[in-house]
Amino acid sequence: MVTAGVAAVAGPVRAGDRSAFLWGSAGAAYQTEGGNVASDLWVMEHVQPTIFREASGDAVDAYHRVFDDVALAASLGLNAHRFSIEWSRIEPERGQVSLAAIAYYRRVLEAIRSHGMTPVVTLHHFTSPRWFAAAAGFETREGIEPFVRYAEIVSRHLGDLFGVVATFNEPNLGGLLSWGSLTKQLRPIIQASREAAARAVGADRFAPLVLGDFRIQTPIIIEAHERAYDVIRRETGGKVPVGLTVAVNEERPGAPDARVEAKLEDALLPWLRARGDFIGIQNYTYSLVGKDADLPNPEGVELTQMNYPFAPEALEGAIRMVARHTDKPIYVTENGVATEDDTRRIAFIDKAIPGVFACMRDGIDIRGYIHWSFLDNWEWFAGFGPKFGLVAVDRTTFERAPKPSAAHFGRIARAGLPGDLRP
Repeated sequence: MVTAGVAAVAGPVRAGDRSAFLWGSAGAAYQTEGGNVASDLWVMEHVQPTIFREASGDAVDAYHRVFDDVALAASLGLNAHRFSIEWSRIEPERGQVSLAAIAYYRRVLEAIRSHGMTPVVTLHHFTSPRWFAAAAGFETREGIEPFVRYAEIVSRHLGDLFGVVATFNEPNLGGLLSWGSLTKQLRPIIQASREAAARAVGADRFAPLVLGDFRIQTPIIIEAHERAYDVIRRETGGKVPVGLTVAVNEERPGAPDARVEAKLEDALLPWLRARGDFIGIQNYTYSLVGKDADLPNPEGVELTQMNYPFAPEALEGAIRMVARHTDKPIYVTENGVATEDDTRRIAFIDKAIPGVFACMRDGIDIRGYIHWSFLDNWEWFAGFGPKFGLVAVDRTTFERAPKPSAAHFGRIARAGLPGDLRP
């Protein structure tokens, strides 16, 4: 039974209604909360060999500090907050639902609502319960039903407070990375690590989504998404827009024989065709596409801590590329830069956001811009090294320290859309 929330659920933004444009920042449960010991990636971090530079551990202790974090985000002038629900907290063992975890995430949603912000909720941000990965995860169709059941549980208990829901975060990432050289280099260690994880949990196979075979997973996850879409819409009375987010580089031809469309078919187009109320675009840079693989970074370009070309203008190109292939509304659900130099983050923001406005002026239906990330956090395989955050975190005390970019982005959010784009 859904209990009453602290605020009415925001309905889907109507086409052309820019009064509800979302300005927000983002984080993910596994990267920020700490202590997600029932998750598949917790296993992968603690076997040998591992592809993780360092273990997530306490992450940035957001599990205990989330209410202060939400208040800080609201104080910047943001009207949206993106976070994820950790499936392994909701269902740490198959069929065992934690009412305490449901109550916790309800308090998080209530806190976001109480500060006048729209919750942008991700149900699967790369991590699954370890029992799910030990049953082959999304590399088997038997993985569909457990995910749909999880989506039904959280929607039934929490859906009255949802604002915007993404079923999956970047399920296309495997296809995108398959065109780069790093995945090919890491394939042997990924396989050895998966085998070590399977032995550690006593399973025949261990299949985390983010380290799985994308060609097997793609049709399975799309079906899981579409079935979850129906469940979430039903449980929320059709009042909440439901979609998924995709990793999108601006794909630039890097050679005369570049096969951009072939890469898009591997990495993007199946996800744009899936049913949904919106597409979340997550862009950080561009790629130079060759015949069968991406080309190396050009010599002399500025690189970020993730070894990406510093390219805030790529967001506009990525939006236009997606808009050529779908008429779904778009949210920019991630955009940002990994750098220790906060002046470069400010410069990135100041060039990326005008590209969003230019797309809107040309009639592309964009509903919001959410910066990645709110906090410096644990960045998957790269550990705690890359700094994406608007807010720094002391790794010993967990004290939060807003950077100048936080106030800068907040001023942009408070100012809202330019006059010619306002309703």
